[in-house]
Amino acid sequence: MFGISGGEFVLLLLLALLIFGPDQLPKAAQQVGRVLRQLRTMANSASNDIKEGLGPEYKDFDVQDLNPKRFIQKHFWEEEEEAERRPASQLNGKRPPFDDEAT
Repeated sequence: MFGISGGEFVLLLLLALLIFGPDQLPKAAQQVGRVLRQLRTMANSASNDIKEGLGPEYKDFDVQDLNPKRFIQKHFWEEEEEAERRPASQLNGKRPPFDDEAT
């Protein structure tokens, strides 16, 4: 969860207990949960607004595609994987290179 190990989580829990105290900790946890839900709702709403604004041509648009790393993975690595999976008969009508001397 969020890249936090078990020991780090316990340490954060103890810090929260010391900072907020046993009486205020449940209220603080509720507020944090409420803020996280609101942020998730706002992000989903913004994503839906972008999709609606782009129109029906981009119905399969994913906001994550705007991330440069994801863009490269999607457009370059997937094409290479598809090319590797194609049979030799689909390689532009050409046979793949063959070396008679290779063992």
